[in-house]
Amino acid sequence: MNKIETAKEKFGALIEEQLKRVERMKQDKEFIDFSKLDKIRIGIVGGDGIGPAITEQAQRILEFLLQDEVKSGKIEFNVIDGLTIENRIASKKAIPDDVLEEIKKCPVILKGPTTTPRAGDKVNIESANVAMRKELDLFANVRPVKIPEEGIDWVFYRENTEGAYTLGSKGFDVDDDIAFDFTVATTDGTERIIRAAFEYAKKNGRKRVTAVTKANIIKTTDGKFLNIFKNIAKEYPDIEADDWYIDIMTAKLVDPKRRTQFQVVVLPNLYGDIITDEAAEFQGGVGTAGSINMGKKYAMFEAIHGSAPRMVEEGRAKYADPCSIIRAASMLLSHIGYADKAEKLDKALDICTKTEKKYVITGRSDGCTSEQLADYIMETIRKNG
Repeated sequence: MNKIETAKEKFGALIEEQLKRVERMKQDKEFIDFSKLDKIRIGIVGGDGIGPAITEQAQRILEFLLQDEVKSGKIEFNVIDGLTIENRIASKKAIPDDVLEEIKKCPVILKGPTTTPRAGDKVNIESANVAMRKELDLFANVRPVKIPEEGIDWVFYRENTEGAYTLGSKGFDVDDDIAFDFTVATTDGTERIIRAAFEYAKKNGRKRVTAVTKANIIKTTDGKFLNIFKNIAKEYPDIEADDWYIDIMTAKLVDPKRRTQFQVVVLPNLYGDIITDEAAEFQGGVGTAGSINMGKKYAMFEAIHGSAPRMVEEGRAKYADPCSIIRAASMLLSHIGYADKAEKLDKALDICTKTEKKYVITGRSDGCTSEQLADYIMETIRKNG
């Protein structure tokens, strides 16, 4: 078989795989309302690198805030070990089978960062984040960024299961001279993320939803995203809909006059990854921001930064900043029906990191440990009732 026929065969297999995914999306229509469940099992997945160290502190805070619910049996915590780079390499899977089995028992998951091998490393396994989003069909990555004093109040809806990432480990070299990767856009996958963004805007009094693409150049997949956005926008006449290209959008986020006009932003996977990290810098960096990964049956909450293996190698894991995963824990509380407890946590975190600053995280021994910061946050919650 010549190289073109081999490439056609590989591409055909990818198309078959994606068509099956489309059929699954069409069949799965119902959302779980977590706040109405008799019992909620929360999976705690530490990940690797600094993940276990910071996730433990977020878990302590959740257990503190939910102690009555734990005692009554309404809430149960399930610690899931094994999502480490060592285990993943050994199993040659993004998520080892036994770990995935335990994760699927928990409709709500708090997850620490994980390490993804790079091209050229000894093993080619998919990102654990990407794999989990696909396995649990977590199609919406929601990241809020709010800085009232600067007029910034953004909520980003990043598509999670398609785009340039869904086949990120399945590109191939045709020969030594040419390599292909792929981007994917489906009607169902695009409609559900865009509709979720408009529904959020409608329910939360937001008056503007912005789509970000590169549809002038990536005409087929980005063009599909933009066309569906414009069609769905017609169903929401009270909400202004506009669109920007990814390159100029990155510039306008740093434009003090323009950036305050953005409210809800919806965008494909790759662009969402870029823009939300840029946006987090306004709030103090990726270490300060959490995110939700939502599907119809599961919701995963995580820090948006990496696993920082260098900190572990240098013995500094205990000094890692837990604020991002704690922000994610607050979003978890709100999502499962405890908005009041989430508000208490957010206020305490702001007091501890922006106002009083009794303890300061520096990432080194000249600052506090993540445990000390967690203790400080819980002490502040007690003090403020």
